[in-house]
Amino acid sequence: MLLAIVFTALLVSLFTGMLLIRTQHLHAHLSMDHDLGGVQKFHAAPTPRIGGVPVLAGLLAGGALLLFAGQKPEYQLYWGVLLSAGPVFLAGLVEDMTKKVSPLIRLLAAFASAAIAIWSVGGILPALGIPGIDPLLASFPVAAMLLTIFAAGGVCHSINIIDGYNGLMGGVALLAFCALAYVSLAVGDMPLLALCLAAAAAMLGFLVWNFPRGMIFAGDAGAYLVGFLLAELAVLLVARHPGVVSPWFPLLLLIYPVFETMFSIYRKKHLRQMSPGLPDGLHFHMLVYKRLVRWMVGSQEAKHLTRRNSLTAPYLWGVALFSIMPALLFWRHQWALQLCALLFVFAYVWVYRRLVTFRAPRLLVLRKANPNPKRPAIKPRKAA
Repeated sequence: MLLAIVFTALLVSLFTGMLLIRTQHLHAHLSMDHDLGGVQKFHAAPTPRIGGVPVLAGLLAGGALLLFAGQKPEYQLYWGVLLSAGPVFLAGLVEDMTKKVSPLIRLLAAFASAAIAIWSVGGILPALGIPGIDPLLASFPVAAMLLTIFAAGGVCHSINIIDGYNGLMGGVALLAFCALAYVSLAVGDMPLLALCLAAAAAMLGFLVWNFPRGMIFAGDAGAYLVGFLLAELAVLLVARHPGVVSPWFPLLLLIYPVFETMFSIYRKKHLRQMSPGLPDGLHFHMLVYKRLVRWMVGSQEAKHLTRRNSLTAPYLWGVALFSIMPALLFWRHQWALQLCALLFVFAYVWVYRRLVTFRAPRLLVLRKANPNPKRPAIKPRKAA
């Protein structure tokens, strides 16, 4: 049954993505991202930004298969989580279509989805693995609920932040879904494993069209949906297996996008004296693009711009693996997870500082010169 869910979610996501791309002329006035000059825009041509639709379609298909098979424990959890994602997905989709939904509204929608999941599937983070705080959460369930809602909203926002280059968000999410599936299998949680595998398969179906050519973007609906699923699956894994899965496992697993968000807020507010809500060009993935991916710099040809865009994501997949791999190794050993999280933070800040001060290691710089750079025309000399 698990293989059937994987193949169904993959094929439906793949087909839906192809259908949206082939019919983009019909919905271009709503779905296209026409802004090519924004500070956080790096694509070469207007592109549909409704990639969340194929991901959701794949998940719905997997859920329908579970319903048809009549496996009650699996489909109750599956559909409970999926229905909880409704508000955050719809808020993101309306933004993708109208460009008029503020970040605050989307964040509130993420909070609403997390609150629904508490009621529908019992998605409450029971502990943080921090002395003094865990007894407080156990004594005051409302505090645990509020913490869970806030954490889920934060993860949704953080996944949206790293959604900047072809394959970046999708690749990181796919790795995280696979890691959650591995631990779900290790603890024997088949209902959670089914949802993790369906999410990974639906994500892979989207990635086929997103990386490397960027024929469709995840958009806010896709990024917020994926962020909510990652947050909720992580919370459920800890909540359903207390004392077995450390609360630090999901934190280390998702520390790259989460710390990127926290560091960006600190950087904007305290170092640049600007509103944390305003976009800028100094996110970690943007510095990788500017400092390390020096391939065909200066070329304005669409194929060169797209290629340089897609060459950025593998660097960040490597960054994510530096937290995902130790999370997989030490998912039940809290002290090791805490140590690895601390090391990741120090490494992130050190590398960021090297990039922003133009001291990137030469070994990591990808270079290829533009054979036809634009040069000013040379005026002929006047005859004497």
